[in-house]
This record gives sequence, structure tokens and C-alpha cells, in this order.
Amino acid sequence: MKAASFVVALITFGVMFPLVACSTASCQDAPVPIIFDTDIGNDCDDVLALGMIHALQSRGECELLAVTITKDHPQAAAFTDAVNTFYGRGQIPIGVCDSGVTNHAGRFNVLADAKDDSGHLRFPHDLRDGKQAPDAVSVLRKALADAKDHSVVIAQVGFSTNLANLLDSPGDSISPMSGNELVRQKVRLVSAMAGAFTQIKNNKGQLYDHQEYNVKMDIPAAQKLASQWPTPIWWSGFEIGKALPYPHQSILNDYDYVDHHPLSEAYTLYIPPPHDRPTWDLTSVLVAIRPDHHYFDLSPPGTVTVADDSLTTFMAQADGKHRYLIIPDGKADRITEALVLLSSQPPSVSPEPSR
Repeated sequence: MKAASFVVALITFGVMFPLVACSTASCQDAPVPIIFDTDIGNDCDDVLALGMIHALQSRGECELLAVTITKDHPQAAAFTDAVNTFYGRGQIPIGVCDSGVTNHAGRFNVLADAKDDSGHLRFPHDLRDGKQAPDAVSVLRKALADAKDHSVVIAQVGFSTNLANLLDSPGDSISPMSGNELVRQKVRLVSAMAGAFTQIKNNKGQLYDHQEYNVKMDIPAAQKLASQWPTPIWWSGFEIGKALPYPHQSILNDYDYVDHHPLSEAYTLYIPPPHDRPTWDLTSVLVAIRPDHHYFDLSPPGTVTVADDSLTTFMAQADGKHRYLIIPDGKADRITEALVLLSSQPPSVSPEPSR
């Protein structure tokens, strides 16, 4: 957020708001239906975030309806299926895009094809090639059409490509409603890892306005999300995950309950320990599924604007649908502990053997 907009927010509202998502107890009792929209393969935090979702589903706190992918490479879907299968949920629908954005393999999606010494897949899965997967918009439309009204949370931790395309989709055999109509009727919240709402320090300690990657890689889609998405959006800015680095000691120690773990191996292939990677995507998942645990505060309501150069600006407005996350003073260690415990939680079923 540019400094002037931050001043407007403070003057208009005076204080930051505690994070509250539900007005009734009932919406906290049932598992949160969640769609995970990810650019998995471009950074290892996507993989840790997906592991968190599986841990929270095993705890009865959410239900993963689908995974849709904004990284345009076939191995992204194959590796996603391998992770889902590792956690005993290989049946979860996976949708892909055809955008040409980040169409390289990535450093760890190659694990989808890794073999053990006997020649079997190290991480078994059925979806061997993303070209076999349906398009993301169809998967999104099906997941929403089958959901209860105003129930679904979407954790968008990649580019806004799929959600922008969903808004533009017409009625079809899945649902007579347009994408915009489906979103209005079925979605409760988007929890987006996107943008930056404070200035960031560079490696010289100088503050600058950060052009965040998820926004920069598909600016028109991010602009459409910010300006046209009809439900509330909570933005986890670049500054949030950067302030909550994942301790590499966990990668070395907490995943060795099996000989091969897709999360720790993906992290190591991306940047080997000792390296404490920011937890950008994990924060969006945590707040989407556990909004009432008070890990974060929220900004006052307002509107996020995405400029043509990808910079995000927040303007406080009493009727605005947007808020961004704030780490409360003294709460960083508590948040990090939750992220580590959930991402490293073993599957509720034994991983499938290689085949």
C-alpha cells in the first residue's frame, strides 16, 4: 500500500480491526469448503500450503473441493496429484490453465516423475500429465455449482488468471449461471496471497514499493479480480509471509517419518536448507480456514486497486469489500508455530506404496 493510502486508512478509522469472519456459530462448526488456486512449481510455499490444507481436512476443519493451477506446465498438475495421493486424497479434481505464463517445469515439479530404485514412482499418482486434466474454469464451475450457497472459500495463492476467467465464463451444461453469478451465489470469501500493503526493505535496507510476483505475472487478471470480484477478498500481502519465515530445521527434522516426503523434497529442490523460506501462501490458507483463531488482524474495509505497473494501492472505504492482513504485535511466533505444525502433520492414512 502506498503511504498516502495508509494515512487515509488511519485517519478514517483510527484503529485496525480484529479478524472476524462469521456472524453465526454455525459457519464455524462445519468444515470449510475450500478451493486451492495455485501456481505450484514457482515456489515451495505452495506445496507447504497444500500440505496444510490436507492436515486441516484430517482435523475436520475443511474440505478440499478442488485444486486449480495457474502455472502452465503439465508437471504442475501431475505433482499436485502426487501430493494429494500422498495424503490419501488422490480423487480431488485438478484443473489447469492454458495461458503460457511460467510454462517452464519448475525446480521441484519433476518429482512427479521421480522413480525409486525399483523403477516405481517415488510418489504414486494417476494424473501423469497435466494435458489429461480438465480446464480450470470447468473445475471451478463444477465445484461451485455443487456447493451450498455462500459457503466456499477460495485460497488464491498464484496468479489471478483462473478466477478472472471464471468471472467471464458463460452458463453451460454444468450450470446455467454465468461465472459471476456462480461466484455471487456460492463464494463466501477469497483469501488471496497477492500485492504488498507496506513498503518493503531491499537488501540495502532501503524502503521501496514492491511489485508482487503473483500480481505482476498477470496484471490484467489481477485488475479484474480487484475491480470486479463480487465477494469479500482478504489480501495477504508480500510483507506478511516475508515476516514469517519457515524454519528450515523443520524441513530437516519434521518430515522424516517416511523415507520420501513430497513437501520436504520440494522445499529442498527449490532452495536447500539452511534457508528459511517466507510463508506467503501458507498465511492465506491459515486465515481462510481458521479466521476465528485471531492469528491476524484485518485492516479497515476498503478497496484495492492494481495499477498497470502491478503496484497495489489500498483506499479505506466503509463499504469496501477488501481488507489486508496485519500481524499483531507479539504474535509472529504463534503464527509460525501453527504453520509448521500443520504443514508437517503426517497424513491421516498411510501413504500409498510405490507402483
